[in-house]
Order: sequence, then C-alpha cells, then structure tokens
Amino acid sequence: MAGVTARTAAAHSIATLVLMAFAAGFAVPADAQDTGPDGTGQIPTVEAVTAPAETTPAEASRSLGSSTGYPLPRFASVRAGEAKLRTGPGLRYPAEWVYRFRDMPIEIVEEFEAWRKVRDWEGTEGWMHQSLLAGRRTVLVMAQETILRRAPRSEAPGVARLQRGVLAELETCRDGWCALSASGFQGWAPRTALYGVLADEDVAAE
Repeated sequence: MAGVTARTAAAHSIATLVLMAFAAGFAVPADAQDTGPDGTGQIPTVEAVTAPAETTPAEASRSLGSSTGYPLPRFASVRAGEAKLRTGPGLRYPAEWVYRFRDMPIEIVEEFEAWRKVRDWEGTEGWMHQSLLAGRRTVLVMAQETILRRAPRSEAPGVARLQRGVLAELETCRDGWCALSASGFQGWAPRTALYGVLADEDVAAE
C-alpha cells in the first residue's frame, strides 16, 4: 500500500513494515482559502458510504444515521487525497484540519444530509462531505509493534512485524482477530492493536 516500505529484519525471518506518513504528518491545519470539500469549488454527487447487506446483532444495537439509515457509529475511509475537516455540516463552516492521507480509516458518528461528523484516530472530531469518504475498510496499527500471523491465534507463525502507523486493508474480523493485507503481506492481527474497527464488530469477508 502507498506510503509503506518493507525491509527484512536481520535477526528474524519475518519482515518489518514501517509507515513513513507519520513522520511527514498527514493532518495539517487548514489554510484560509476555502474552495469546497474537494478543492474544486464543486460538491460532487456520489452514492452514500456503503454498509453491509445484512445487519448483525452488534449493528442492531446501534443507532441509525438520519440520512442513510446505516448504523452509527461505523467506519469508512478517506477517499480523497486532500480532505477538509470542518467545524460544522456545510461549506459556510471553516475548515480546521486538512487530511492528506488517502484511505485513512475514520469513524462516522453522526449524519446531517450529505455531511458526516467523523472522528479520527486521535479523537479529533469534525464534519466532512460524504463525497470525501468511501466504504473501503482500512485500519491503522496503533500498537508500537504487532505481529501479523498466519492464523488468528497468538501461537501462529509470524508473517510480518507491523509497526505503529502502518496502514492496512481490512478483509475480515472475528473472535478478536482481523485479517489484514499490507504491502503485499497477508495475515491476522489482534483487533486491540488496530484503529478502524469497532470493539464488537464482526467484519464479513467480501
């Protein structure tokens, strides 16, 4: 995945993945110029963020969005290479932050028409236009280091060492483990090491 480099650990037979975006910074304060949610001055019309076709028991216990009818909270990812986080649901509200990290997982906590109130991995909240979001599921590794394993159990052989900040594609989650794909490596990581999936959420493989 873009922004991720891989190198072979000298003392181990598994690889180490490191995300360089954290060092560069991928959320920056917004500037004074406001050109619309995607930088063009136009608000594109796109379909709403997709939701699972079937409602799980965990989803049934959550509230539903007023615009889409999908469960809240839920996770999506940032579609745009530059996405503004606003203080309110509309272009008249100033942008406080600009995210420059495509595919970053983000939590949707509220809906208002075509706008979504979101929360990032640090707890920062604000509003984004729904055109800046996608249904693709990704996760960030939040543990200082976690082992990507061949099977969903702690004694399974390791595939790669995932360092804090690695961005991975989420494939499925069950029983406290999530199947991930990162920089060509596939395996399982504990849910508690990740940002981008709810604590009680089972993610079905597509």
